[in-house]
Amino acid sequence: MAVRDVLTIGDPRLRQLSAPLERFDDPLLPALLQDLRDTMAATDGAGLAAPQIGVPLRVVIFGITHNPRYPEAPPIPETVLINPVLRPLGEEIDDGAWEGCLSVPGWRALVPRWRRLHVRAFDPAGYPFERRVEGFQARVVQHECDHLDGVLFPDRVAGGLPHG
Repeated sequence: MAVRDVLTIGDPRLRQLSAPLERFDDPLLPALLQDLRDTMAATDGAGLAAPQIGVPLRVVIFGITHNPRYPEAPPIPETVLINPVLRPLGEEIDDGAWEGCLSVPGWRALVPRWRRLHVRAFDPAGYPFERRVEGFQARVVQHECDHLDGVLFPDRVAGGLPHG
């Protein structure tokens, strides 16, 4: 597969609402997932959303073992979320962590995020699953899923608390 160009802030495609994936048997899905993996690895990303490589679908991948951009981050197993739905668990907000983004190069900011989430999504085979995430993993999930709605992390800095 391929390392794809990551769209950067100012590209109008990053502001589009992504469409749900309708067919899990689409032969383009495995290629998209591999391109996301390859691009994420080549850019030291903790996660990557399909819109960041110009594909307006509700598909996200994330996971790290060791990442030089987030040296203190705990390992996160590789996870694919297709058509994710997030729901905050409780009212607790974590506003003390720095975020960066491959689509906003050279800038980092403190971004408020829900501390704990319930995630409902589909895996690449089309099977639904649910998971609870917290801490850094919850932050990564929210950040990547924001891309599906055309939201970049500077919007959260200026716009206050996350949606939920």
